[in-house]
Amino acid sequence: MFDTLCDLVPRDRDLSARARTLDILRRVLDGTIYDVLHYQFHEERTAGGEYVPLRARRPSVRYGLCRVVVEDSVALLFSEGHFPTVACADRTLAGRIADLVKETRLNQLMIEAAIRGSVGSVAILMRVLRGRVYFSVLDTAHLSPVWDHEAPDTLIAVTERYKVSGHLLAESGYDIADPGAVYWFTRRWDDDEETWYVPLVVGADSAPVVDEARSVRHGLGFVPLVWVRNLPGPSATGSPLDGACTFRPAVETSIEIDYQLSQAGRGLKYSSDPTLIIKEPASADGELVKGGGNALVLSEKGDAKLLEIGGTASAAVIDYVRTLREFALESVHGSRVNPDRLTAAQSGRALEMLNQGLIWLADNLRVSYGEGALVALIRMVLRAAQVYRLRILGAELDRPDPDERITLKWPRWYPLTAEDRLRDAQTLTALVANGTISRETALQAVADAYDIEDIEAERGRVTNDRRNNRKP
Repeated sequence: MFDTLCDLVPRDRDLSARARTLDILRRVLDGTIYDVLHYQFHEERTAGGEYVPLRARRPSVRYGLCRVVVEDSVALLFSEGHFPTVACADRTLAGRIADLVKETRLNQLMIEAAIRGSVGSVAILMRVLRGRVYFSVLDTAHLSPVWDHEAPDTLIAVTERYKVSGHLLAESGYDIADPGAVYWFTRRWDDDEETWYVPLVVGADSAPVVDEARSVRHGLGFVPLVWVRNLPGPSATGSPLDGACTFRPAVETSIEIDYQLSQAGRGLKYSSDPTLIIKEPASADGELVKGGGNALVLSEKGDAKLLEIGGTASAAVIDYVRTLREFALESVHGSRVNPDRLTAAQSGRALEMLNQGLIWLADNLRVSYGEGALVALIRMVLRAAQVYRLRILGAELDRPDPDERITLKWPRWYPLTAEDRLRDAQTLTALVANGTISRETALQAVADAYDIEDIEAERGRVTNDRRNNRKP
């Protein structure tokens, strides 16, 4: 069925096969893959009376399993309680980076990037405007990167090129001669400039012309863009530019679930309004109306029955869908925990064991979007501070060391219960008393659990409390 839907997606010969594959996966993620079908699920006949097969109808029930898996894994990655703490040797710089995360809403941006990048890849653009840093997420379907052969992880240039209607360009402030035509929109980033080009009509033979009014020179010395590959493994596009898609193994099963649930719902509607079958000869004249207030009077040899679907068929469909859901979630490492079976409060460790597959998925995403993307974004800001006088929360950022070692401290997967906190406290107390670890290390171990942002300030407050509570 998925292949049938893919064949119905319009093909643009001017775009690459990679761009088409990413577009189809994005439609699956957004739930718009069925928009290529013209008939609703209840439309069994065309206007000419021809039967419409199921594969040509949009399902009336859409479970969205692929989207659920993506959002659950990203929630364990960059939600408010799971966003990592940036650490470095320079504590002042660490505090300034924490302010940068708040000012740029970096956790919200990384959530968007991880969701949109679940199809295979995503790009994050950095801009410096009037001394402030801004980030934005770009889909990679229409991006063409060029990598340094001597440093394969370093971008030389990235070109963005896609089709857009003349009406949309006119609304964006362009002087368009033919708003009804379709244009190529093009811009390019390199280590010195962000170059915009005048939109060119599709099919025109003229060379692109630089839009001097919109082009800017950033002078950073590097391409201000981070390219993120989603997961290790073979990509759905077959291109080395993309990582593995988070939800690709579950797409076919997800579509089967949608159609099975739609069929079950259709069956229940049939049971509520069954079809009347009359065996001739019948003596009733005129139109026959079903209902308790309308008795059917038939001849001695006539017969009437209601054609309906038994309840066992619906129950079988539901059991089948449950099995499909288990298989699909297992194939993409989603959470298979049934909340109805959790009869009591579970410890953080118990929840980790219940959601081990989902945690493995989120742990792999930490490598791509944490160590690979988040650290790279922060390092770009440090390098940009060597060129521009940056301001973070109104305060100027002193020129930091661009080679400062930056690490990420990730919180626990699930919040600690009171029992978990007690065990941790007893363990840390014993380790400090035996001289195995320092008090500062113990405080760092519980900083995330107790929302301690400034460890040095917290140590000072603890010292003051002890001094004030000391007996004379």
